[in-house]
Amino acid sequence: MAVRLGALAERHGLELIGDGDVEIDGVCTLANGRAGAISFLANPQYRRYLASTAASAVIVSTADAEALATPGLVARDPYVAYARIASEFLPPADATGQVHPRAVVDEQSSLGAGVTIAAGAVVAADARLADGVCIGPNTVIGRGVQIGSHTAVAANVTIEDGVTIGARCRLHPGVVVGSRGFGLAMDAGRWIEVPQLGSVVIGDDVEIGANTTIDRGAVEDTVIGHGVKIDNLVQIAHNVRIGDHTALAAKVGIAGSSTIGSYCMLGGAVGVAGHLEITDKVMITGMTLVTRSIREPGTYSSGWPVATSGEWRKQVARLRRLGKLEDRVKQLESGA
Repeated sequence: MAVRLGALAERHGLELIGDGDVEIDGVCTLANGRAGAISFLANPQYRRYLASTAASAVIVSTADAEALATPGLVARDPYVAYARIASEFLPPADATGQVHPRAVVDEQSSLGAGVTIAAGAVVAADARLADGVCIGPNTVIGRGVQIGSHTAVAANVTIEDGVTIGARCRLHPGVVVGSRGFGLAMDAGRWIEVPQLGSVVIGDDVEIGANTTIDRGAVEDTVIGHGVKIDNLVQIAHNVRIGDHTALAAKVGIAGSSTIGSYCMLGGAVGVAGHLEITDKVMITGMTLVTRSIREPGTYSSGWPVATSGEWRKQVARLRRLGKLEDRVKQLESGA
């Protein structure tokens, strides 16, 4: 449904520039704008499209307001404002408030008001689903699981026994929460499994991307704080603790018993070794390997930036010669 630009400005506390009666029915990019849609300018490299965009309106900062060629909204942070406005155009959730006849719900489970359970889903005994929870097709909810109000669990998700999930969370397809932690002990040349007797506790307003796995704790629980955002294909091992409002990009791997602070950001394919501590407000850029604890806030990197194959081979060759160079320097310093 279309909404007036003026109504969006009023609803989100933004300054209106131009015709407030312009109707907005969706969103678009600046470069590929279309009539009826609203875009935003947050990255300066896209400023060149501001004068020519076909979007009906643009969200800008105060600094870019004078360059508007269309009606617009002025925000302190255009990207944040866009995120809030774009959410108004999301399709409605497929929540019927009913249990599908082909779902299997144990009579010893507890369902709150307006719970939706799709076809093929299984809810085991002693599970507790609060008001407004939505369970997608073929999802499995284990024994004793507790899920907070208005949490949405998509198709083909597995939530193992005893897991606790807070309110207003979103779990995307293929997520596995509470699988056995990777605990093994070598005994006379053979591996034996170490029982994983903890569980997983997830706070409120957490989002977990597709095919991400979170292992249960070995003794104590694996803990995911409030407001944590986890991308697709992330692996979180047993006993890991992640602080509130931390974000993990795709393919991050966190080994067992490591602690990540609050308001951290881990880029794509970051690897964190086990039994480490990362303090609050740390940003780790993509492909970084963390092998020691980080005690101070800041930005950390360890990846090797891309280069041509020829230049890369030269760099590797130089590195391999460093040992010999170091030996020569020591000889010179010793007077040998």
